[in-house]
Amino acid sequence: MITMSSFHAMLIPILIGMFMLAIGFNFRDKNAGVLAMWLGMLLILATVIFKILAKLNE
Repeated sequence: MITMSSFHAMLIPILIGMFMLAIGFNFRDKNAGVLAMWLGMLLILATVIFKILAKLNE
């Protein structure tokens, strides 16, 4: 069973990453928008990879 603190530690970076993707997509014609999309994607990917590696380490 996943604890609430572990759930929030995973949910918050993913929500921030999705928010950055949405903002970046709205401003995709500017360099800052492209950067926001990249950072949002990397934040989501890093969270997923971290959780996968944590499960493999158990």
